[in-house]
Amino acid sequence: MSRILPLAIALAALVALAPGCATNSARSPDLKAIYEESAQKIGSERNPVVVIPGILGSNLVERDTGKIVWGAFTYGATDTDYPDGARLFCLPMKQGIPLGQLKDGVEPDGVLESLDANVGLLKVRALEPYKGIIRSLAAGRYTDRDLARAAGAKKSDEGPIDYAGLHYTCFQFDYDWRRDISESAARLDRLVRDAARFAGDARADGSPAKVDIVAHSMGGLVALYYVRYGAQPLPEDGSLPEPTWAGAEFIDQLIIVGTPSAGSVLALTQMVDGVSYSPITPTYQPAFLGTMPSIYQLLPRTRQARVIDSQTHETIDLYDAATWEKYNWGLADTRQNQYVQWLLPDVPSPDQRRAIALDQLSKCLARAKQLHEALDRPMGELPAGTRIHLIAGDTHPTPSVLSVDHQTGKLSIAQHAPGDGTVTRSSALMDERTGNAWKPRLESPITWSSVRFLPGDHIELTSNAPFTDDLLYLLLEAPRERQVKVALRAPD
Repeated sequence: MSRILPLAIALAALVALAPGCATNSARSPDLKAIYEESAQKIGSERNPVVVIPGILGSNLVERDTGKIVWGAFTYGATDTDYPDGARLFCLPMKQGIPLGQLKDGVEPDGVLESLDANVGLLKVRALEPYKGIIRSLAAGRYTDRDLARAAGAKKSDEGPIDYAGLHYTCFQFDYDWRRDISESAARLDRLVRDAARFAGDARADGSPAKVDIVAHSMGGLVALYYVRYGAQPLPEDGSLPEPTWAGAEFIDQLIIVGTPSAGSVLALTQMVDGVSYSPITPTYQPAFLGTMPSIYQLLPRTRQARVIDSQTHETIDLYDAATWEKYNWGLADTRQNQYVQWLLPDVPSPDQRRAIALDQLSKCLARAKQLHEALDRPMGELPAGTRIHLIAGDTHPTPSVLSVDHQTGKLSIAQHAPGDGTVTRSSALMDERTGNAWKPRLESPITWSSVRFLPGDHIELTSNAPFTDDLLYLLLEAPRERQVKVALRAPD
């Protein structure tokens, strides 16, 4: 199976019509024998788990019509090869309006369980990216709220189910992965509070509960922002939010898996070249991806020298809009004028359309830089009762440095480094030694409570037995500090 690119958690599997996970010839642990007793006896005292998918991991629908914007390639679903579909898939653009105020009628509608493509007699079922996490939690006897309700809906002939009487211990977080990551953190706050309150109500002594989070890929960035800043979005004036650790108040363990903490160069290649994997799937033009703040927030840091000029070998500043104009990239690419016109049908002037597109580009780049500065502040000592764990891959050669043709702006891979095929080991660690002089010990702004490296690519990490073993140990058996009191007050 081909590697999974940052913007193609589900799409890349469509390239191989019969995708499968890599097999491991080593003997697997007997997880049932190891965790059965812990899973049975921990009871209502266990923390609920919130699962956060990465980019593309949530279904998107048009609120008023129910039309599928992302989540299936079936008849009636959005097709970005046509203007109407492109406008529905992209975020709106308007000059001088802050990104947070540019809303559309699209909303998240559940975590993506699988991605179906139906074209005539051909049916391709893509890899289910979060099935590995959910299966691991099921092995630990976690009860998933969304799956339980879906199963109950299939038994409608048996009468309504009293969901209030069920003790859910797993909650899936859906969010609009196109939007700014700090906005998604505000949405996460509501689910975390609900999950903590739900678990606390189920306890015999009424004691408050904290929440464990398992976040994959970009979902880890949402969680890392939330744990430090809670529901507060990035300020519109470009300043940095105050680190209140408001999210940590509700989190016991944050377990992030394959997260590009320092970005991925593959995000840039897709923003420059677009995404087109097969004749049966729509084409996602650079102009379309360029409307989405979250994708810019997956770019690597300039200080770590991940993108260099082929002639001068100098580091390229990705967060300067002039760079994108110079190299004819993304929304600044004049070859994308037709698609910008699709997105702005009511703007008759080509010059005005270009001004709007460049304004969107500048706002998204500034927002990405602002988010990175907020995430890159050294954490220092974590609040009592909160731990941050990393599970990452380091067995696949992963693009780590891009070279930019000095004349044409064309991108090529200059270096590979150990990783999971999408995220390098150093990016997952947020290793500040990257691009600088080597030092013997890790330097990272993130205070890791533990780090584990596993075989597998960006998706396979969640599907192998070692991942399940590590995850269930952290959730069910790892020693924990005495939990501090959780105040379930309403957000300000």
